[in-house]
Amino acid sequence: MTRPKIVLLKIAVWLGGLFPLGRLIYKGLTGGLGANPIEFITLSTGTWTLVFLLTTLSITPLRKLTGLAWLIRIRRLVGLFVFFYASLHFMTYIWLDKFFDLQDMIKDVTKRRFITAGFLAFMLLIPLALTSTTWAVRELGGKNWQRLHRLIYVSAVAAVIHFSWKVKADMRDPAIYAAILGGLLLLRLALSVRDKYRKPSRRVKSGTVQQPGTQPAD
Repeated sequence: MTRPKIVLLKIAVWLGGLFPLGRLIYKGLTGGLGANPIEFITLSTGTWTLVFLLTTLSITPLRKLTGLAWLIRIRRLVGLFVFFYASLHFMTYIWLDKFFDLQDMIKDVTKRRFITAGFLAFMLLIPLALTSTTWAVRELGGKNWQRLHRLIYVSAVAAVIHFSWKVKADMRDPAIYAAILGGLLLLRLALSVRDKYRKPSRRVKSGTVQQPGTQPAD
């Protein structure tokens, strides 16, 4: 893909990533947040966190299935939008809901299981966001970076559990997110097994042996 196309692609991702925030601001300015604005903002930021999280997890399988190498160029940016909306979701809770009452927040984390799951999901995203740079990949090494970023699976599971435990009546939306996450995890596992068994045959066929550590981080 040429550089101009890459630039246009990233602009499109930025516009798509910022659209939910723009929509939320517009609704806030026009009185469209409903009778409970805090609940509306909390639900909106949480929902978009899940949407971007599942989108991030889908990029690698989609790249492997379609062969579209350019998808890897947007994975990091989409991942940062996950952290961005998760941070907005978290800030809504500690600022608008709890007014920075630390004791009340600690009580929530220890006593309310959906808060515990949500807090875990957010905490696991922090090291991933901090190590999202090329410098971090270089300093940690490809394999160590990969191991660390597998935390996104745990974070995703915790986020879906957080949403499921928070919803008290209509479980359709949590069930949809859980099904998508489960499908993505199974697909990634299947592709990983496929790649594991395909690589040795390729090496034998080509008559070369790949040196350890030369495989690019996925």
